[in-house]
Parts: sequence; C-alpha cells; structure tokens
Amino acid sequence: MKPLLKVRQTASTIGQQEKHRKVMKGLGLRGPGSEVVVANTPSFRGMVKKVMHLLEVTEVEKK
Repeated sequence: MKPLLKVRQTASTIGQQEKHRKVMKGLGLRGPGSEVVVANTPSFRGMVKKVMHLLEVTEVEKK
C-alpha cells in the first residue's frame, strides 16, 4: 500500500505570494497548526514542494 502524507502548517501565509496561498487552500490547510492527510501522489507532492517552507511533512501508513 502507498503511504499517505500528513501535512501540518507551521507558518502563516501572511506576506506570501498569492499562488502560495492558493496552494495552501488547495491542500485544505486553514492556518498555522492545521493538519491534513493527503495521498502520496505526484500532484500532491508537487503542491507540497511549492510551499515546503511553510509546512512540516511526515509519511503515515494507510490503515
């Protein structure tokens, strides 16, 4: 089974570029401290890579 990605927002999007804010909203993150679990697919990995400086990412196993 493919592992999932647990994404946690560690920094605010205030002062960031508009495209970075849109990526964060697309991931489902609402503010510092919020967490989501997303599929480990190329599209989600690309989104995470664009805003990696605002995130903390860990892999979790699918149950």
